[in-house]
Amino acid sequence: MESSKIRLRFLKFFEDRGHKIIPSSSLVPENDPSVLFTTAGMQQFKEYYTHPKDAEKDFGSLNITTVQKCIRTGDIDEVGDSSHLTFFEMLGNFSFGGYGRKEAIIYTYDFITKEMDLEISYVTFFKGLGSIKKDEESKKVWQSLGVIDIREEGMDDVFWGPTGDSGPCGPTTEIYCKNADGEDVEIWNIVFNEYFCDGSREKLDKGEVKLTKLPVLGIDTGMGFERLVSIVQKKKSVYETDLFNNEKTKEERIIVDHIKAALFIISDGILPSNTGRGYVLRRLIRRAVRFSKESLENIINENVKKYKYVYILDDKDEIKKEENKFRETLERGMKEFKKNIDPFILATTYGFPIELTLELAKEKKIKIDLEDFDKKMIKHQKLSQTSSTGMFKGGLANHNEKTICLHTAHHLLLAGLQAIVDKNIKQKGSNITEERLRMDFLCDHKLTDEEKKKVEGFVNNKIKTKLDVIHREIPLKEAEKIGAEMEFGTKYPEIVSVYFIEDKDGNQISKEFCGGPHVKNTSELGGTNEAPKHFKILKEEAVSAGIRRIKAVLL
Repeated sequence: MESSKIRLRFLKFFEDRGHKIIPSSSLVPENDPSVLFTTAGMQQFKEYYTHPKDAEKDFGSLNITTVQKCIRTGDIDEVGDSSHLTFFEMLGNFSFGGYGRKEAIIYTYDFITKEMDLEISYVTFFKGLGSIKKDEESKKVWQSLGVIDIREEGMDDVFWGPTGDSGPCGPTTEIYCKNADGEDVEIWNIVFNEYFCDGSREKLDKGEVKLTKLPVLGIDTGMGFERLVSIVQKKKSVYETDLFNNEKTKEERIIVDHIKAALFIISDGILPSNTGRGYVLRRLIRRAVRFSKESLENIINENVKKYKYVYILDDKDEIKKEENKFRETLERGMKEFKKNIDPFILATTYGFPIELTLELAKEKKIKIDLEDFDKKMIKHQKLSQTSSTGMFKGGLANHNEKTICLHTAHHLLLAGLQAIVDKNIKQKGSNITEERLRMDFLCDHKLTDEEKKKVEGFVNNKIKTKLDVIHREIPLKEAEKIGAEMEFGTKYPEIVSVYFIEDKDGNQISKEFCGGPHVKNTSELGGTNEAPKHFKILKEEAVSAGIRRIKAVLL
């Protein structure tokens, strides 16, 4: 069975059983500052496990199904074997009080055995610990379905969560099938989110937290798409499936994996840089270049073609630019590496990344004094300490005057979209630089020229009207009561920061949870009499199904 059919059959299976199909969210998580990238299907739905009624309001259903784009770099050194990947898709079905254990397990059983025609090797269930009871119900459901091998497991294996400092968590049941080598492989995991943990997973394992029973049982399932495809297609490696091109060597697999991941990351708005997500992206491209003797263009084109009916992919030649730039650095650096040059000199003089130095040293069995390198780099450049956190809140690249003006314009744009296009439009992502603003938002159609013109007119009118931009700190409950725009899933304090855009009489045009900064009055967006500025939408396009993107400027 082709991978495209498997993906569609999964979604159709759950749609036929009352689930609403929701498009993949961006690889840039909106509501989880603890991670750089989306790593699981449940991330965009995290808030609904503690506020289940919001799912009905936001999606029209308590039951959801998705195929989610994911990036995980924790096992980057393992990429190249038969199963580890940087980019992958996660199949999932979720319920926020719509059904319970029995239905979730039966759905899983029916999809695996009837839709995919696979045999379940064995399943697991939670054996209980202390006040957390043994999951007898899951065991009984599996028994009723005729599964013979049902194994008890503990906290380390079959109790999921929470992610971050607190959140929903609960016992799980895992499903194993045999791969082409006859080995048992976990292909699906069902999480029963029935508790709220007031601390981290680390504290949970130490017994330093309080678990509170959630009023509604939440279902969260995840199945690695590529792994499922390899088992259905009876392949020994994911690289032998039709999602790849039968890459044989570790080097070939690293190249195709990293470039596919880079293509998806850039298509979600991230560019190579020396900080945060851009740094991870740069490392992926450079690692691929290191192993590649030929241009990466063919791999890019093959992936665009392979996924053209599922995702809109466009790297805007960024991979080629990075490749050309790094090949020169690589050539010079490799020559110096062979001379046993100090890694610090390799990095600062020749632009040779320490990660690459460490990787080469490992291959050559050379020991690198990383502590010495770190001391020198800290002394040389204090900014190195913030390489993974060099991002301002709210998607702002910096806090200069032009960026701040566009930040306020961003709030006006959202208000305009809600006033003219659809009052239910919600922001799904943002990025603001001094040159332009970018907003991703939920919308079920391409904006017409008339709608874009009206939205531009709305924003420009509010600029001319000279509205006040007021910052207020108010109780969270009051902010929620007045309908201030907020980031779903974010844990807010009792007193929150809200920015209002309003006229002299207090009539509010916009109100958003926001840390700022903003201008004092919208008239500041209009420039001066000598050099007036106007709000202009440069581009409106699809990011994925149900999500649109606007790029706009003040000129």
